[in-house]
Amino acid sequence: MPLLPPPSRPPRPLVVSTDEPLLDEVLRLLAAAGAEPELATGGPALRRAHREAPLVLLGADALAAGALRTLPRRPGVVVVAGGELPPAEWAAAVEVGAERVAVLPADEGWLLDRAAAAVRAPVPRGPLVVVGGACGGAGASTVAAAVALAAPGGAVLVDADVWGGGLDLLLGAELVEGLRWPGLTGLRGRVAGEALLAALPEVGRVHLLAADRGSATPIPDEALVAVVDAVRATGRAVVVDLPRPGPEGPGAGPQGVLADADLAVLVVPARLRSATAARLLVGAPGSPWSSARLVVRAVPGGLDADDVAEVVERPLLGVVPHDRGAVARAERGEPPGATARSPLGGVARRVLAALPEEDDR
Repeated sequence: MPLLPPPSRPPRPLVVSTDEPLLDEVLRLLAAAGAEPELATGGPALRRAHREAPLVLLGADALAAGALRTLPRRPGVVVVAGGELPPAEWAAAVEVGAERVAVLPADEGWLLDRAAAAVRAPVPRGPLVVVGGACGGAGASTVAAAVALAAPGGAVLVDADVWGGGLDLLLGAELVEGLRWPGLTGLRGRVAGEALLAALPEVGRVHLLAADRGSATPIPDEALVAVVDAVRATGRAVVVDLPRPGPEGPGAGPQGVLADADLAVLVVPARLRSATAARLLVGAPGSPWSSARLVVRAVPGGLDADDVAEVVERPLLGVVPHDRGAVARAERGEPPGATARSPLGGVARRVLAALPEEDDR
């Protein structure tokens, strides 16, 4: 009988320190992060662990050790100190290529998150789709909701239009408990994605971050980027419903998510004036919508979808047919139809199919 290979061992962070009080604190934090560390201060064990560890935590006391100076630079090195470093030790931290100096106890939370991320199995970053309308009432929110509902494995639908009345109304989720935007506008930087998802309302397989219905609370670009990055880090798809450009022009608004989007979708009603507005939007110098693809919403007596695409000079992804019952269903709180046989569901699946492959993101 062939021998079975030994079970793979989870990655172990390397800790280099002989400062007992500091070492106790670091080991406590690693235990809380679910990480079993490896301790080494020199010799072949240090060289091997330094090469293989997903994260290297250097006590400030180890910065003067000669063994560290012989090791090559590598990413994922953090210096941990029990107080502010003097200039000489700061210079040594720079010399070893430390990404950060974590001072305890002030940086405990950051160090805990960093250690947990280092030992977690890598997850492919989720795709990002942004949806906007060429004009008011284009139907961008409906398309965005349909794309989120059609995403395999679920998605997170983010409402970035503070004047839209709240996407939870569109999905019939206004009474579902969970965080809305006013509670998250102060976010900056690194955010724990799974904790964020657990706090959001959920409708089917869609987690929803809706705008406030009580007041049009501005959403800082930094907070929007922090939310989107945190969710994408969990591997989930993110669909952002963007507000239409205001009088400041197409370059205004949430620049961070537009710049990072894997696919920008512009929804255009099949009218000449709407198509012309879309052409101005994608053609403006420096416009973040310049690479957008089009979804055309058919209107009675309107233009043909191919004619709209010709005016806008952007590729056509799909056409949402005119649906006389859509308004009545929305008023009843019924989510947009994204079933396999519905026309809107077909458009949503074509949008998802247009996303680049994982390796190209």
